Amino acid sequence: MVRSAVAVLVSGAVSMAQTGTTAAQSSGVPIVRDAEIEALVTDYAAPIINAAGLTKHAIRIVLVNNQSFNAFVDGRRIFINTGALLQAETPNEIIGVLAHETGHLAGGHQFQLREQMARAKTMAVVAGLLGIGAAVAGAATRSGSAAQAGAGIAMGAPEVAMRSLLAYQRSEEMAADRSAITYLASTGQSAKGMLTTFERFSNALALTGTRTDPYRISHPMPRERIANLETLAHASPYFDKTDSPALQQRHDLMRGKIAAYTGGGTTVLQSFRKDPNNIGARYGNAIAIYLNGSSQEALGKIDALIREQPKNPYFQEIRGEILLKQSKVMEAAEAFKKASALDPRKSSLIRTMYGRALMLSGTPANLKASIKEIQAGIDRDREFPDGYGYLAQAYGQLGDGPRSDLASAEQKYYSGKIQDAQIFAIRAQRGLVTGSPDWVRAQDIINAKRQSAD
Repeated sequence: MVRSAVAVLVSGAVSMAQTGTTAAQSSGVPIVRDAEIEALVTDYAAPIINAAGLTKHAIRIVLVNNQSFNAFVDGRRIFINTGALLQAETPNEIIGVLAHETGHLAGGHQFQLREQMARAKTMAVVAGLLGIGAAVAGAATRSGSAAQAGAGIAMGAPEVAMRSLLAYQRSEEMAADRSAITYLASTGQSAKGMLTTFERFSNALALTGTRTDPYRISHPMPRERIANLETLAHASPYFDKTDSPALQQRHDLMRGKIAAYTGGGTTVLQSFRKDPNNIGARYGNAIAIYLNGSSQEALGKIDALIREQPKNPYFQEIRGEILLKQSKVMEAAEAFKKASALDPRKSSLIRTMYGRALMLSGTPANLKASIKEIQAGIDRDREFPDGYGYLAQAYGQLGDGPRSDLASAEQKYYSGKIQDAQIFAIRAQRGLVTGSPDWVRAQDIINAKRQSAD
């Protein structure tokens, strides 16, 4: 979304930075970065994570560039699709989703699922062997019926194992739902958003015109989930509690931004058809105009929003992006500087973009300041590949080849391109003092490659 981390996707749909951990990159999950959205979703999740007793586990919320309404967990991370954030009209809907996923983390479901998968695999192997044994015995005794029965057992073994595994997954989903209700109640929040989400799934399923075998899906049927949760949700004294106007406004601004980057002006209009004058609609419209190439018109609309909310750091951030597009580098740097100063979370993405703008000016003094700002951003978020890319450019312009190569090695490493990272790390070591911290980091990258090859 914001060009602070903006690497425009090939499809042109999203302009958020596409980045993430090495594991996420290698698995093909399209991770995107945006300071504004990350701050909001983290604020949504914080009370829930605390209620679940997971505060010390450093749970991270990760944005996925996917238009479907979905979320999932892995390790200590909750992944949530941009499509879910766009489709949810209220904060409470997303908070309900995060509560459900936190229930999976707190219950250790992903680790238990791995054990269950191992058991299911064993079950399939054992059943298969029994079937083969029966078939062999039938053949040895010249019993055609026994041989056929044995073959049937062998062929049915994977189906039995799969149904057992899916039944286990459904039980986990129900447990996560119940945990979510508990977390929402303990934080004084409504579970109405969860029910709204399940209603959406149910209606979508009804519109398909197809019948689904409930035993062949890993989640309970939407209607079943609604029936199980409705009583618990309505029992909460907070069921009718609504989101605060300030939180709803932040949610609307987020939706406007996602709509602009994923579908342009048309999607912005569709998303806010009930309230076309909503600030989120105006924000999204300004971004859509900017992405369409009319940067001066977009700048005027963003400036109007800044007059309305002078302390909003993200309006200053997008202003910096537009000014960069106009090649007004130092004005852009000033906008990013203001955004960083206003940002209560001190986002590494915004600070890195401030450093990038200074770097693009090309002056020696600004290059040194650029390296300081970009490095400060990286220190707060060490798995941000684009930050290392900007750092490599800045060192390159200063003529510091070894550190430019090391930064490039880091960029490749955190993008999941380990072999390319090793090449840059070897080049960097040639110009670094043996045993220095930079040399040791280059060696770590080289060793990581060697370990992955063993």
